[in-house]
Amino acid sequence: MSTAPQLVVHRDKELMAQAAAARLITKIVDAQAARGSASVVLTGGRNGNGLLAALGTSPARDAIDWSRLDLWWGDERFLPEGDPDRNVTQAREALLDSVPLDPARVHAMPASDGPFGIDADTAAEAYAIQLAKAAQPENHSEAPSFDVLLLGVGPDTHVASLFPELPAVRETERMVVGVHGAPKPPPTRISLTLPAIRSAREVWLLAAGEDKAQAVAMALSGAGEIQAPAAGARGRSRTLWLLDAAAASQLPREMYPPASA
Repeated sequence: MSTAPQLVVHRDKELMAQAAAARLITKIVDAQAARGSASVVLTGGRNGNGLLAALGTSPARDAIDWSRLDLWWGDERFLPEGDPDRNVTQAREALLDSVPLDPARVHAMPASDGPFGIDADTAAEAYAIQLAKAAQPENHSEAPSFDVLLLGVGPDTHVASLFPELPAVRETERMVVGVHGAPKPPPTRISLTLPAIRSAREVWLLAAGEDKAQAVAMALSGAGEIQAPAAGARGRSRTLWLLDAAAASQLPREMYPPASA
């Protein structure tokens, strides 16, 4: 059973990205020391890519054994391979192309011009099979116990491609689903579900900017996960909200951690 969400509030989005990158490096190094390898689920968007860019410029990045890191994605825009709007394309530009990863351990979600064509549902099933193959018996799930699963929080409280009230956020069995009719382009996507997200040891939710303040306040105020998907994103051992001051501006002051500035 996961504990209550923890909050860390930084002065601005640049400091938030740098601090989150430092925190992620430490977590990956610790996991590799403990278990030999580490697994991280990446997120797209300005905050996810900002974190990756900050990690790329960190002098501590070489502490990671990149060959023993598995990378997964929380969601993907169902577009052709190499499309600039795909999360994996943006992640490669921000960081992945500049570090010595094992290509076999970079688990990108299928593209719309891949082996499954434009069938996002079949592509989602194939990704679920990949997750199940990587899961260990002790994970008690059809997805691995990821060390860290990163999520950006949308202004409407969506996480991954789980949008309020849409069928994907109501999924309770499958680990990965095709998303159709998303309210922001492109309409067709692939996404981990809440059960897959909750298989992670730690879930980190990233939000920066005034446009995220209402979503953060709603998700942390006891809203239901169907109306506010971010409220349903939690880790097995830790749920961490990494915010800048603007995104935290509508939270009651008593929710701020004592050390936040």
